[in-house]
Amino acid sequence: MPHAKKGLRLDLRTLILVLSGLTAMLMLLTSYFASYRVQRQLLIDHSLESNRVYAAKLAAITDTFLGNGLQQLSFSAAVQALQLNHKAALQEETERLLRQSRAFNSTFVIDAQGMLRAVSPASLRHLLGSTVHSPGSQEALRERRALVSTPFLSSANNLVVALSQPMFDSQGNYLGYVSGSLYLREHNILNSLLGRHYYQDGSYLYVVDRNRRLLYHPDAQRVGTVVSGNELIDQLATLKDGTRQLTNSVGVQMLAGFATVPSTGWGVVAQQPLTQTIAPLRQLILNVIFISVPLALVGSLLLWWLALTITLPLWQLAAGARALDRAETAERLHRVKAWYFEAAELKRALLFGLNLLQERIGRLNRDVQTDALTGLGNRRSLEFSLSLLEAEGRGFSVIVMDVDHFKRINDGFGHDVGDQVLRRLAELMRRCCREGDVLCRTGGEEFLILLPGAPLEIASTVAQRLRICVQDTAIAPVGGVTVSLGVAQWQASGDEQPATTLSKADQALYAAKRAGRNQVSVSQAGD
Repeated sequence: MPHAKKGLRLDLRTLILVLSGLTAMLMLLTSYFASYRVQRQLLIDHSLESNRVYAAKLAAITDTFLGNGLQQLSFSAAVQALQLNHKAALQEETERLLRQSRAFNSTFVIDAQGMLRAVSPASLRHLLGSTVHSPGSQEALRERRALVSTPFLSSANNLVVALSQPMFDSQGNYLGYVSGSLYLREHNILNSLLGRHYYQDGSYLYVVDRNRRLLYHPDAQRVGTVVSGNELIDQLATLKDGTRQLTNSVGVQMLAGFATVPSTGWGVVAQQPLTQTIAPLRQLILNVIFISVPLALVGSLLLWWLALTITLPLWQLAAGARALDRAETAERLHRVKAWYFEAAELKRALLFGLNLLQERIGRLNRDVQTDALTGLGNRRSLEFSLSLLEAEGRGFSVIVMDVDHFKRINDGFGHDVGDQVLRRLAELMRRCCREGDVLCRTGGEEFLILLPGAPLEIASTVAQRLRICVQDTAIAPVGGVTVSLGVAQWQASGDEQPATTLSKADQALYAAKRAGRNQVSVSQAGD
């Protein structure tokens, strides 16, 4: 009969090498990805926070500037209230206020009827004596308090913000107000403060008022226009400061930080393109790859050498397992340098199996070693397990169990019911015992449990648990049954034979029966 073709089989060495290579590559790619994501988020967070801090700083500077401007106007208002009817002195103070600093583009005095009484610079003097109807003037006359007006378009199409202070006489009568104006589309100190954005990477700053009108923008053509469709600007009125990742009006992803000028409610927004923020990341990842690839190659060579070293004993043991029928196999297995635990255990198991193979081959049949009624091991199974434990030099404890008054069950209910009781007891034994314990039926109503590696204390605990479980379990139609148990221990270091230990367990069982049944009796060392 022709030999069947064998499929491709990879040996452990190849599998380890492939798995190690794939694992190293996966870890390397994972580290690259994680590094990229972490560094990207760090750059974004840093940019957002920097923009927020910058916007907050400009908002604070703007607020300070406006406060200083109102303070200057307050002093001038006190002076002008005393000389409102002295035209020359009124004009002189107005010019002094304009020359005092670069804070205003123009300064003027308007009386309570809205008439322009004094103005500077000289280019505006042709307006003297006229009534001013601008929104800023109407707001100042109506409010009669220190005021930063809502930005408005003047008759000359200038976008103007007017700062004003009211004038009162000694009796508290309202006389008008002193005002300084800022032309947002022309050069002034406020424009200079807001326009100094030092980044050269696509970052820019803009300022909007409460009505979403642009007060400052790098594109001068947009100053004075009303912004729509911008979620951040729509929410600025309810926010103090913060950060936001958004898309601007031309579809560019931006990292924005914003703050509010407390005295006016103006929103200052500093933002930077996302692409510019993460641009340095590409070179950073390339540097990481440049550094890590040589290390990865060295690591791969080390993994290859380790795989060869680890798999060599296993390969030699596998060759020995394929030739167990040869006389020289035992010598070859003895020469294998099993330098780690798993290889040493496999070597020992192979040597042990080689010695017992012929002797135990007939006992591996499950039908021969299994009790047909209960499914537990029979006496052959018990003898085989005892010989293995003795050959391995592994100690064990043994529990011998007998059903109390079992003859009464058979006589009173019949043998079929008696068999049913025995099968139920086998189920309870499986439930109460540990994994790895050997369960056997050694006679009619006699059972035995081997507990490999278990001391007397554990075996006694298992026996008591089993006794209570049987006692508390109703078995129809008999009702309750009880069992008596004897426990003993065999130690590999002693001279006692396993058969002697089983006899001690039997004697302990008889002692439990003599003591009244439904008990556990333990045979102590030396008994």
